[in-house]
Amino acid sequence: MIASIAGFVALSALATAHGDHGQSQLAGPHQGLWYNTLPGDGGTQVNNPFDNILNSREAISLNEQGRLRVLRDLNIRPPALLPMSGQRRREIRHRIPRCPLRYRNLLQTRRPVRTQRYQTRLSPPQSVVRTNPTSRDVSTWHDGSSQRLAFSGGYNVPLQANPFTSDMRILDCGDVPVTSYDNAWAIRQIEEGHNSILMRKPYLDANKPGLSRAGKTLPRVITLGGDHTITLPLLRSINKAYGPVTVIHFDSHLDSWKPKVFGGSPSEVAAINHGTYFYHAAMEGLLRNDTNIHAGIRTTLSGPSDYDNDGYCGFEIVEAREIDVIGTDGIIKKIRDRVGTDNPVYLSIDIDTLDPAFAPATGTPETGGWSTRELRTIIRGLDGLNFIGADIVEVAPAYDTNAELSTMAAADVLYEVLTIMVKKGPLSIGEDSHEL
Repeated sequence: MIASIAGFVALSALATAHGDHGQSQLAGPHQGLWYNTLPGDGGTQVNNPFDNILNSREAISLNEQGRLRVLRDLNIRPPALLPMSGQRRREIRHRIPRCPLRYRNLLQTRRPVRTQRYQTRLSPPQSVVRTNPTSRDVSTWHDGSSQRLAFSGGYNVPLQANPFTSDMRILDCGDVPVTSYDNAWAIRQIEEGHNSILMRKPYLDANKPGLSRAGKTLPRVITLGGDHTITLPLLRSINKAYGPVTVIHFDSHLDSWKPKVFGGSPSEVAAINHGTYFYHAAMEGLLRNDTNIHAGIRTTLSGPSDYDNDGYCGFEIVEAREIDVIGTDGIIKKIRDRVGTDNPVYLSIDIDTLDPAFAPATGTPETGGWSTRELRTIIRGLDGLNFIGADIVEVAPAYDTNAELSTMAAADVLYEVLTIMVKKGPLSIGEDSHEL
């Protein structure tokens, strides 16, 4: 019933928004702020399905199942929080595992994993993540899909390396506990959780000089999500260790829109979302100027000024359609020429880079994307870059096929990224650094 009401409210809101195109816009309290005069003002607020949290793919039902879904995402045992009967407690225990698996299947190798070198972590979705209470949560997308990676040994033929049998170590760090009631606080939780892992000593070359601003060698952290908003707190954490970094962003959308263009910026909390986080990252000085790049872009815009604003944020754009002319080799060359081989690089991959035919399980699908083979080829072409961390986000198993095409593609993309990192070796520098 509540889900139906939520859907009705969403439709009513959309109908109201389109009811009178002649009405004048309210200036709002922030009209005079300095950043409203920067390039990329775009004229008017974008009015499309991506703006409204309560669209068909994003409506969140506040029923009992929704509450249980949140508890599962937070990995909290419900009996400790909610008074309930013994029968109800047994039902919930049956439905919610005490210890959800996080890449344990991925780590089934011939050699036991003893300690950390590369650390995988999952941020549960915030309240704005595309999810529904009757589906599997985002944290389960790896379970079946990653199990097959080590089925035949895990050796990556194109990259000529096996990430599971090297001297490096992979550790599942579990979930960051994230509140679903306060996005601002959740963003802070993600930043602090990521930084607590990032600042630990790695398994190899822990006492050797490294790429960090303190001159120390740090572990790499791969984060799995969830809403793409998490990239902002992750970059804030990275900034504490490395300062401004170069970003390679695979996505069908720019995600650098100004808050007043994408969402209208009705509040400071609403101003940070999955379409504006790179704008905030640029304004906060988290990005290295003129070395960042998007790849796979094919979104509609509020106007050409969106590209101007994106350039102001420090990005170059490789559109998805360019692959028809220059091929995968041309895409790889553009990325490598832009970022260089010496800069510390952070990699952010939205699964909607792929065409919905290959990855339908995402919140904002766009047709005309790359195939799974093309994306994996392009990622392998980045071998040798100084990747210091990565995230793979926007995987929503609720919308996957029975064959689990999206989760399988996401796990395979992770496998390519992991192989590149292991092959590169620790993030130490100097003649005595450990090289694989």
